[in-house]
Amino acid sequence: MTTQNLIPEEFQIQNEIHQKQYLVNGELKNWNGATSEVFSTISSTKEYKPTLLGSIPNNAETEALEALDAATNAWDNGKGVWPTMKVKDRIACMENFVSQMKMKREEVVKLLMWEIGKNKPDSYKEFDRTVDYINDTIEEYKQLDRDAANFKKHDGVYAHIRRGPLGVVLCLGPYNYPLNETFTLLIPALIMGNTTIFKPAKHGVLLITPLLEAFQSSFPKGVVNILFGRGRAIAGPIMTTGKIDVLALIGHSSSANALVNQHPKSNRLRQVLGLEAKNPAIILPDADLDLTVKECIAGTLSYDGQRCTALKIVYVHKDVEEEFLKRFSAAVDELKFGNPWDEGVQLTPLPEPGKPAYIQELIDDAKEKGGKIINAKGGERSENFIWPSVIHPVTKNMRVYEEEQFGPVIPVVTFTDIDEPLDDMAESNYGQQVSLFGKDVYTLSPLIDTLANLVCRVNLNSSCQRGPDVYPFTGRKDSAQSTLSVHDALRSFSIRTFVAFKDNDLNNETVEQLLDAKVSNFLSTDYLL
Repeated sequence: MTTQNLIPEEFQIQNEIHQKQYLVNGELKNWNGATSEVFSTISSTKEYKPTLLGSIPNNAETEALEALDAATNAWDNGKGVWPTMKVKDRIACMENFVSQMKMKREEVVKLLMWEIGKNKPDSYKEFDRTVDYINDTIEEYKQLDRDAANFKKHDGVYAHIRRGPLGVVLCLGPYNYPLNETFTLLIPALIMGNTTIFKPAKHGVLLITPLLEAFQSSFPKGVVNILFGRGRAIAGPIMTTGKIDVLALIGHSSSANALVNQHPKSNRLRQVLGLEAKNPAIILPDADLDLTVKECIAGTLSYDGQRCTALKIVYVHKDVEEEFLKRFSAAVDELKFGNPWDEGVQLTPLPEPGKPAYIQELIDDAKEKGGKIINAKGGERSENFIWPSVIHPVTKNMRVYEEEQFGPVIPVVTFTDIDEPLDDMAESNYGQQVSLFGKDVYTLSPLIDTLANLVCRVNLNSSCQRGPDVYPFTGRKDSAQSTLSVHDALRSFSIRTFVAFKDNDLNNETVEQLLDAKVSNFLSTDYLL
């Protein structure tokens, strides 16, 4: 076990963070009620013991409704300062925020490693990618505004068309990318003029606390409200009021359905959802196995497989099954396990205390039904980890076939007819991505045409992933609703709205005067540089 004195000094927990404030209506309010302790599954003692990182407020219904009132008042039926603000002024607020955020890089990255066990390079990458995402969103918003700085005319009617905010957004992010994916919801929602209520994920919650003052000082009061505590205690009471206009959630479809069902007028509710997936790899007989093994390792086990974009089931053709399993199993066993700051580490402690036991359940169920662990180290356990298991053969009655494992276990299914994996994908509840490995264009072409109608991203000889962030990120069926990318997210959190007028002397003169007066923030042809 790693002991405190063996942990590099810059990554040691010198002081616990006992967060005693939450942000509502522009005020960092002191909390004197119940709290929840935040532990890391990484041990800092010789004998294994979870490390206490700090604590957070247990905000509940009272604070939830207080935050809702703040966001609703800041929206003010569309009359609020934020939704009616000039685009350049909203951008200035966002630029102020990101400049403050960058000063907290080391604090946030250290907490990413301790709270969710993400290795050091990926933790830095998550922070830097989030900063890039905000800057790219600002630039995309400028372009969106430039494109709208004109008038259209059709059938004698002029129109000045822009995108307007939707109202009050409830934002709930995931634990596996508690900064990046949360901000890919929150940032576009904000910059488009919506007001927000944000609750961090259960794991990866303390890393938001260094940013509270930046949120408070960068935006008008009530525009960003940040609560801590259990999702049910906070999100449920908010949804039942019917005052939420947008539910922005990255998580599980069961959570999304439960919240949507609590809204009294769900037809009014815009849903921006990134949900679960069971992304398959399909390995054809002519696949380059060196490349395929490398990409499948990255796809199945980056961040221990705790990604919605992870490869969660592997279909391999009978002709290459034996060779693939031999190479892939050896590659899995060669991966390095350690703490997030250890050099070259690829596997890290699992942040959920119950996850090793859950993965063990999947393994035991598969073994009872005829599956075998192919790799030598598969299933080896410690207090905070279970070694990745390559399971083969896998059949449809196994839990590991059906469930999104979100952890280090890799089911492998052999096929002889390509219709087998295609039919399975068609029957699946999910439709996010697929990885297709092969070279023959006459085989690949019809497969690509079919797969593009079953999922939303076909990765050719490449592992599944979300980025680059300029590309659409979405899914079919239970995997997503709406589209997230730098370009698409701005549209997901807004609606087309416009001013129209007939072409006559009175209207033309009035609009010219409106433009000259520059008193309307909506009706404007100002061009942002």
